[in-house]
Amino acid sequence: MRALLLAAGLGTRLRPITDSIPKCLVPLNGKPLLEYWLDNLSSVGVTQFLINSSYLHEQVEDYVKNSPYKEQISLVYESELLNTAGTLLKNRDFFKNEAFMLVHADNLCFCDFNSFLQSHKNRDTKYDITMMIFHTDTPSSCGIVEVDKNSIVQNFYEKVQNPPSNLANCAIYICEPNIFTFLDSLKKENIDFSNEVLPKYLGRINTFLNDVYHRDIGTVESYEIAKSDIKKFI
Repeated sequence: MRALLLAAGLGTRLRPITDSIPKCLVPLNGKPLLEYWLDNLSSVGVTQFLINSSYLHEQVEDYVKNSPYKEQISLVYESELLNTAGTLLKNRDFFKNEAFMLVHADNLCFCDFNSFLQSHKNRDTKYDITMMIFHTDTPSSCGIVEVDKNSIVQNFYEKVQNPPSNLANCAIYICEPNIFTFLDSLKKENIDFSNEVLPKYLGRINTFLNDVYHRDIGTVESYEIAKSDIKKFI
């Protein structure tokens, strides 16, 4: 399987830390956040990674040059951000018309990734997307999902006040390649996955519950919590 690791964001909420380092490279126990993704996904059979960069992209490029995974990584620089699904569409050839993983690499995540892969493999084939979900302690800052008895997404609430639950989208997905047919139909380059794609797939998104650990390292406060939590997984 191949994976897109999204790593081009500005990390504005994490300033002043991200004034001098891209969010994907912030250190946790002496290791860049991005490296946890490379370690964890390589261990379950992800063989090729596409990483997009923009803000402080030179640092990401230098990191990759010195990474033990450099032969498995393709880099793409975006002078103007294309948004999640826009990056997917522009690089569709990378995925070789096979199922792939889509990851917001500014999250810290630990789980049974093999079970995540199996959840997608064993789903009813009418579901084109498997979404990883978790129970969040900050629901108003997340995309909250409502699922039915079969764990299929029925509703989605993107960062709203007083959401109906704390069951949140991890922003980690396994997608079937026919999703590109839908992206093509939008006739645009800049496409947001959460707001323009997921709402069109309600009732067709399988879910996998991550009951181990997930945290969006989006603020200085959450980063400090993650630096403490990481010790549990070393």
